[in-house]
Amino acid sequence: MSNQRQQKPTLTGQRFKTRKRDEKERFDPSQFQESIVQGLNQTGTDLEAVAKFLDASGAKLDYRRYAETLFDILVAGGMLAPGGTLSDDMTCTEFCLFKAQEDMETMQAYAQLLLFLKGFTESERNKLAMLTGILLANGNISASILSSLFNENLVKEGVSPCFAVKLFKSWLSEKDINSVAASLRKVGMDNRLMELFPANKRSCEHFSKYFTDAGLKEISDFARNQQSIGARKELQKELEDLMSCGEPLKDIIAYVREEIKKNNISEQTMIGLIWSSVMSSVEWNKKEELVTEQAIKHLKQYSPLLKAFTSQGLSELTLLLKIQEYCYDNIHFMKAFQKIVVLLYKADVLSEEAILKWYNEAHQAKGKSVFLEQMKKFVEWLKNAEEGKHLVSVCH
Repeated sequence: MSNQRQQKPTLTGQRFKTRKRDEKERFDPSQFQESIVQGLNQTGTDLEAVAKFLDASGAKLDYRRYAETLFDILVAGGMLAPGGTLSDDMTCTEFCLFKAQEDMETMQAYAQLLLFLKGFTESERNKLAMLTGILLANGNISASILSSLFNENLVKEGVSPCFAVKLFKSWLSEKDINSVAASLRKVGMDNRLMELFPANKRSCEHFSKYFTDAGLKEISDFARNQQSIGARKELQKELEDLMSCGEPLKDIIAYVREEIKKNNISEQTMIGLIWSSVMSSVEWNKKEELVTEQAIKHLKQYSPLLKAFTSQGLSELTLLLKIQEYCYDNIHFMKAFQKIVVLLYKADVLSEEAILKWYNEAHQAKGKSVFLEQMKKFVEWLKNAEEGKHLVSVCH
């Protein structure tokens, strides 16, 4: 056995390089503030430029990690020290909520900018969404700020619909759906809710399922109704164009049947659209004594189209109410009501049963006394006339 001691290992001073993936980036909110404040001060007070800067910086700076600092900067102008005061040793920005003008337009612009950001954590976004919903309910801010949620990146990352769910729940806890709908319509947001989703998911079915599953069936139903209204408006315009171009009635009827099937439109809704389209497709004479004759000639031409979509009693009644409403709203047609109804009766568009039901119980209040008086003789004839008795005496 050797008497020589075993040599102990010694440190040579050689250092091993740490791989980048093993390095942990140091948390440095001061450096983050310097970067953000410098950029904000360079952009000036142009909100659009600020929004672009913040969006571009989000790709380089870790907004999620420094969300609290970012919020401090946008609200107070810089990072807050303990006690809620600004740090004296840090450069601040004039572009912040506390330094902004004290008016509603400016506040709405700042609210929009805050919603634009995707840097907050899910919990922070939820709180901001709930607060926004309460402010909307109380009328403190305009619903136009929702346009921020249509930002492409927010939509793509799924931030927009999640934020909207929390916002609408908060809003609806304070106000009913009619109040929410009115606010959305006021700023043209009522037809844009589908834009909360990417183009490949922008369907009524997807929207309905998402918001219904989230417990917001009121919003789901509202959006579905808005889409239906939009589709009906487009359909009516198309019908008016087809009539103006003199398309054959058989082609128009085929087109309407296809639209009913495609958009799941009821016959009652469709007959109302057809009536409006027929009456909008011509320039009416301003003289009362001439407009009745013009209307009879025009409606006689389109009676086959009306007949094709009054196969149900409810559709006939809907048409009668539309005629009543139109004649009341257009004063030159007040005396034409009875003649129009008789024409459509002769053309088998309106049945005796539908006319009697309208006369006895289903008429509207609009022009009621005038129209019922006009129809009195004709209704008596319907009740008492023998087969083959002519209508001439009751049509004048």
